[in-house]
Amino acid sequence: MPNRHLPRTAYAALAASAALALLTACGSSSGTTVTPAAGGGASSGSAGSAQAASTAIPSQDVVSSIQADPALKAELPAAVRSSGTLTLGTVKAVGSSNLPHGGQGSDGKQVGLDVDLRDAVAKVLGVSWNVEFGTFPTVIPGVQNGKYDVGQANFGATKAREQVVDFTTYLNDGQSFLGAAGLKIDSATSITDLCGYNVATSPGTTFQQLLTDGASKCAAAGKSPYKVQYFADTAPIFLGLANGKVDIYFGPTLGLKYDAAHIPGTKYLGQVGTTPVGFVTAKGSPIAKALSDAVNKLIATGDYAKIFAKWGVPGTGVTRSVVNPPTTF
Repeated sequence: MPNRHLPRTAYAALAASAALALLTACGSSSGTTVTPAAGGGASSGSAGSAQAASTAIPSQDVVSSIQADPALKAELPAAVRSSGTLTLGTVKAVGSSNLPHGGQGSDGKQVGLDVDLRDAVAKVLGVSWNVEFGTFPTVIPGVQNGKYDVGQANFGATKAREQVVDFTTYLNDGQSFLGAAGLKIDSATSITDLCGYNVATSPGTTFQQLLTDGASKCAAAGKSPYKVQYFADTAPIFLGLANGKVDIYFGPTLGLKYDAAHIPGTKYLGQVGTTPVGFVTAKGSPIAKALSDAVNKLIATGDYAKIFAKWGVPGTGVTRSVVNPPTTF
């Protein structure tokens, strides 16, 4: 059964961090972000500077020096070369709750691993992005109907998705588990490791699919079933970890590794699977190959590795970008 008797200090740290996560996730349009210090409080003055250093959003410039490659720009459709822009459909990140993929800097601008990657690709292709914000469920349909040239929202390549759009890979993400620091177990690498626990995840995702498909495995293993709660936002999940209503968060590997390193009182438990993530383009669009060649150019020059090092997620990149990778589900 789940261990609900976390140390009081762990509850305090998690509660403080979760409260700050709520502020950043539901912040004002000004984009003001509260950065938690390592102890769970907002940093202030010189006393908090050392702690804030580990939680501050990385700001080094790893993109502006990248040079355009005329040969790769020539792969783009004539209309794109003429306009010099590609319309990108994505989801607007608020605060810092979706880092390292995306978040807001103190000036309200979009920042993150995904932002740096797409900006670097645009530099190689000699174009700029016309960024338009949608929602996770509307971006892929927007690519299909021509509203967007490219879609990007940490989309994992699946067999069903590859039937309607093309994927250009740029990183490997996966499905992982995050628990409170006082949780009885320190490792979880399979669905049956969740048996008997209260699990939180996001609806309409591969995580929900895996939990639904694996629901019968606990009984088959002679264990109590897991109970699943669905949240569209991560802030209530972290509040749940703090107050004992959530035992384990099932989410994307990069995000959970980042959370474990930046949110006090949490621990990364392990990964159950990997999924290639990519830019989404219309089926058969020549833009897919141009994007893939641009990513591979960044890998060859070392700029790709610099971006992943900036966001503290080495080992999650691809060795080579491909169009429509093999999928596991």
